Amino acid sequence: MINGYQSKLLDIYSKIRDEESKKLQDRKKEIENLYPEIIETDNNIKKLSLQLSLAILKSKNSDETLQSYKDKITDLRAKKYEMLVSKGYDPEYLTLHYRCNKCNDTGFIGMDKCHCYKQKLISLYYENSLLQDATRSKNFDKFDISLFSSHRIGEEKYSPRRNMENILEYILHNYIPNFGKENTNLLFFGNPGSGKTYLSYCIAKELLDSGFLVIYKTSDELISDLRTIRFNNDKRLEDLLINCDLLIIDDLGAEQRNDFSTTELFNLLNKKLLKNKKMLVSTNLSLPDITKLYSERISSRLIGEFKLYKFYSEDIRITLNLNKKKN
Repeated sequence: MINGYQSKLLDIYSKIRDEESKKLQDRKKEIENLYPEIIETDNNIKKLSLQLSLAILKSKNSDETLQSYKDKITDLRAKKYEMLVSKGYDPEYLTLHYRCNKCNDTGFIGMDKCHCYKQKLISLYYENSLLQDATRSKNFDKFDISLFSSHRIGEEKYSPRRNMENILEYILHNYIPNFGKENTNLLFFGNPGSGKTYLSYCIAKELLDSGFLVIYKTSDELISDLRTIRFNNDKRLEDLLINCDLLIIDDLGAEQRNDFSTTELFNLLNKKLLKNKKMLVSTNLSLPDITKLYSERISSRLIGEFKLYKFYSEDIRITLNLNKKKN
């Protein structure tokens, strides 16, 4: 797990337990002010429970004595519940409430992580990925294949729609289902508005919802982060970029290129490849453009060690905008 996430989650659970304990104390004060006899009964239950525990530890008391304690406790609990209900309260009003009854707000069931732990981790992942807003509207449920033309363009083998269907076939039936088992990097390249970024968002949502940490950065944002890492020695940010399950680098080629950006981009790509940490890179550049604009060390890794998918179509952003105006 990325450094810091487990401690963040433990802090979240600690805060939940503190909040619920405070709420219980407030409920007790309320009942004590209005119906002190109910609190007295509750206190008697606690005293008897303590006496029962001590009796069990001493191991000198007969089974009859122990059963007598248990019977008294059961009778008092029933009395407390009846008194609460008669006053219009839930019978568990004076009981500590858990937001997750499976793990009692600890995050663990024995040594195993609870389902709620995984859900909270996903929420933290969304928070760091900065993708929550984007994926509300850009996801596979809202993916509209009809935006892509069924007519072939130029010398392309397939129509834009058929090409996208082929890409989706691989993404939905191979890449996403096997994400945790296979080490595949993706390079989406092609003209602007052909669905590269949209599909990247869709993939990100599916993986985030499955509990993988996905980080999305435009190439400009990435270079800015690499500058922060280098000059501010930001280890947390470095750990996040290198060790996340999937780093999406969008719009490669739009960043300002210089010796620093070229060197640091290569170092990042190389570290992630060596550690088998997956990447998805999208660019409006053609493959020949990549070889011209980037060093051989970068272009050879992008073209040689990534699964390549070419995107082509009329600008679907324009199509979507025109459709909105018609409606």
